Amino acid sequence: MNDTEYHDLVDELFISLEEALDECGVDIDYETASGILTLTFVNGTKIILNKQAPLHQLWVATKFNGHHFNYQGDEWIDERTGLEFWAFINDAASKQAGQPVTLGQA
Repeated sequence: MNDTEYHDLVDELFISLEEALDECGVDIDYETASGILTLTFVNGTKIILNKQAPLHQLWVATKFNGHHFNYQGDEWIDERTGLEFWAFINDAASKQAGQPVTLGQA
């Protein structure tokens, strides 16, 4: 993958996540700036997603730990747990929101 493809893939993921946040029915604020997407929950906790362009990775920091995702096939996969991004983000957001959150295909 070249740099342009990488940025297009992450930007597409961020847009899909923002649209899902708007429709999920749980109060989660978000802000995007300079390749960083920050989700803020009512309880004040955050999930921070950021581009790691030199590595062609997506890094995600939750209240509990950090994760590095690599694009494999047609999915973002956590290099530590093997979880696909949408399954991971649904679980992480649910834990931090204290209620079920479904943001994407899982």
